[in-house]
Amino acid sequence: MSPQVICLSPQGTTSDFILTHLGSQADSIDSDLLLNAFKSHLAGDGLYKPAIDGAQASHDDTMLMRFLRARRYDCKKAQIKFAHTEAWRKEHDVDNPFKNFDADEMESARRFYPRWTGRRDKCGHPLYVYRLTSLHGSVRKELETLSPERRYQRIVVLYEAMTRFILPLCDSLPHEPSTPVSSVTTIIDLEDVSLATMWSLRSHLQQASIMATAHYPETLNVIAIVNSPSFFPIVWNWLKGWFDEATRRKIHVLGRNPGESLRQIIDPQNLPVVYEGELEWVFEDEPSLDSEMAAVVGQMPRGPSIFTKEQVTELFKDKGDVLC
Repeated sequence: MSPQVICLSPQGTTSDFILTHLGSQADSIDSDLLLNAFKSHLAGDGLYKPAIDGAQASHDDTMLMRFLRARRYDCKKAQIKFAHTEAWRKEHDVDNPFKNFDADEMESARRFYPRWTGRRDKCGHPLYVYRLTSLHGSVRKELETLSPERRYQRIVVLYEAMTRFILPLCDSLPHEPSTPVSSVTTIIDLEDVSLATMWSLRSHLQQASIMATAHYPETLNVIAIVNSPSFFPIVWNWLKGWFDEATRRKIHVLGRNPGESLRQIIDPQNLPVVYEGELEWVFEDEPSLDSEMAAVVGQMPRGPSIFTKEQVTELFKDKGDVLC
């Protein structure tokens, strides 16, 4: 197996796993100074508009910091990546499909990708789960009937939902450290997955992975791969090329008894029972919001939604509305 995948036995140390989980919180640089410089460079090229006369800035600080981290705080390189993403968003008219995406189709699309549990890890990152066995024959056939364009659009819409609803919601709630919540923790469950299934899903998995790296940088806090089969080293050889080096360092293989490691970063009440926690939740379930989230939003809205601290009451006034 590539040494870039950190393999941890249930009896072994979890220090590397925990340090990766905390890594984004440990920046010792003067982030405010760099962020202001980045904004100035972007504004000079017409890529950013600051808040003026009560109008909101064109992009929030949390998003801009993700691009800076993705290029190790090199403003010039971050600006190139940011400009590329802005051009991509314009080419695909990202905002319009998100605002108008059919609610039923969006909820159905969640079955094919990592799914939010409705819970958070100990640092406040949303906890996602992806169980590949749930993409069984009939589900895969349904996926394969989609046109490549619609499949691509679904991925975009779900990433937008993550960055515009789930992450802001989690960030608005108390969490320690108090740095912005801008990334997710994901459990990838490979229990009972065959090599043939992995191979048949390769283009599906690749598309979402490459899009995240290219246009939603630094939204991954850590990936914990559990129940990995004996052939996983073979799979990793063709998976690792989809990720940059920084992302590969966030991928950890925990094996078939991951509970001890996972409980180091996720409280038992927020960890599904199938991964040795206490939460009665499986991949096919809707998000099970914790009490703090439920107090803010009531229940998870259906379809495209955004979350802003200032508009929480207005945002969820009508659960049937498509919010933008």
